[in-house]
Formats: sequence, C-alpha cells, structure tokens
Amino acid sequence: MTTFWSGWIIVLTVGNILACFWLIRWTMKKRSGEATSGDVTGHTWDGDLQEYNNPLPRWWLWLFYITLLFGIGYLALYPGLGNFAGVKGWTSHGSQYQAEMQAAEEKYGPIYKQYAAVAVADLASKPEYEEARAMGKRLFLTYCMQCHGSDARGSRGYPNLADGDWLWGGAPEQVTMSIASGRNGIMPAHAHLGDEAIDNVTGYVMSLSGREVAAARVEAGQQVFMTAGCLGCHGMDGTGNQLLGAPNLTDSTWLYGGSEGVIKQTIAKGRAGVMPAHQDLLGDDKVHLLAAYVTSLSK
Repeated sequence: MTTFWSGWIIVLTVGNILACFWLIRWTMKKRSGEATSGDVTGHTWDGDLQEYNNPLPRWWLWLFYITLLFGIGYLALYPGLGNFAGVKGWTSHGSQYQAEMQAAEEKYGPIYKQYAAVAVADLASKPEYEEARAMGKRLFLTYCMQCHGSDARGSRGYPNLADGDWLWGGAPEQVTMSIASGRNGIMPAHAHLGDEAIDNVTGYVMSLSGREVAAARVEAGQQVFMTAGCLGCHGMDGTGNQLLGAPNLTDSTWLYGGSEGVIKQTIAKGRAGVMPAHQDLLGDDKVHLLAAYVTSLSK
C-alpha cells in the first residue's frame, strides 16, 4: 500500500472515531429552551401520545465510550491504520499465524488423513462415519454456507444441495470435482432472437415442466428451441446435460426462479454462475470430507 493511501485510511479511521466521540458529547449537551429531564417535549401524536425528554441511562452512554476506547486500543496494538502494523506487530503472514496453522495441522491433520482413506460414498452413508459427516458439516458452515445457506438449501442463483437435482452431477466424484476445481455455468443471452421468439420459447420451456400454455405458442416456441441452439446444451427433450452444467427444463427445480417473467429474462439476458475452486484453500483431505457431507444431504 502506498504512503498516500495508508495516510488516507488513517485519517478516515481516526476522523470517524473522533466524530463519534463528538456526536455523543453533542447529543448529550443541554441547550437553552430545551425541556428538562422528564418534561414533555411538545411533540404529540394521535391526540394524546406525547414524547418525554428522557435521556439515555448513564451506563448506556458509557458503553459507547468504552466501545470507542476499545477501538483505539485495538488499533494501537494490531493492524488497522494503513501500513501501521500496531505495537505488537502482528501480521497474518507472520510467525504467529504460521505457528497457529501448524498447531492446528498437527492436531487435526491426522484425523482428516484417516477419513481421506475412506470412500466418499461410505463416509456419506455408513452410520460408523457420523463423526466424519459432523466434521464435514463444520467445514461447510465455515466455507460454504455464505452461498448455499446453513441448511444447504441455497437461494436464488445458488443451488439447493439437499435435493436430488444436480447441475453437474451428484455422484461422489462429481461433487468432489465441483468443490475442488469449481464450476463455471454460462447461459448465453438470446436477446437477438427478438421479443416474439423469446416469448414463444418461454412458453415452450414452461410447457416442458407440465404447465398449461397455448398450443400455438408451444409449437412456435419449439421451433425456436430447435433452431436457436437451445438443444445444444439442454438436449432434444430439454432434460439438460450435466457435462455442461445445463439444467433439466422438464422438472420443477429452477435455479433463478421458474415464473414466466424470470424464464423470459434468463433467455433474453443470459446467466453466469460461478462456483469457486477450493482445492488450494482446503487441500485434498478437507475437500474429501466436504464432498462426503454434501453427498449425504441428498441421500
């Protein structure tokens, strides 16, 4: 970080702390003409609902001051003010961090290594490996829940890992590859087809999952589906292709939503989904346990 940006961060951080201190002092200052404690301020709602001038309790006010003092003390001891490393000189790349990671590896590494010798399918299903699945769950809650949720049921744009529907395949080796190497799912935009064609192919896609759509619209949409390149990824019957991460359009599972408007938007504007690779971050043994836990969710 350059000296300029380091100084900029320091000024902003210290300035905000001082501003918070000034704001607390200013709001607690008694002003001329102001109602005294316990008096009615003159603000009335709904006929008889009145506001009284009751300041915060002193202990609550002191909590604000203690928070500010804690922040000052932390920034004095540890990094946070630009390039200033703090009095203790701690760094995430320093010896303390490396020592902590080494101690954790010595303690937990043999356990991970023990389970790495067991097949993912066995770890995911056999009762004697319940502790392994519990370890996988803790890894999931640390590294995966931010996208897939604590219950692994995902959200808009993030797959539900607890059902039986898989974009890239749900076999143990496929799940392991998804976690280790990541995935990139691309649905190209088709705005060039024009509004009418997009509307018709939207109707055809809806019909694939069993919804009622006018026959003429379905027929016209099927022609677009067959000629605009859709079958190249989703197949002739719309059941998708796990080698490409192309979803099955004939079921009721929708990654971004299955309403007519959302389907039309997906076709017109496309989608881009990225599952980041975790191989370098976690290593083989932790990826193995994570894959076992994720696999167990859909069994």
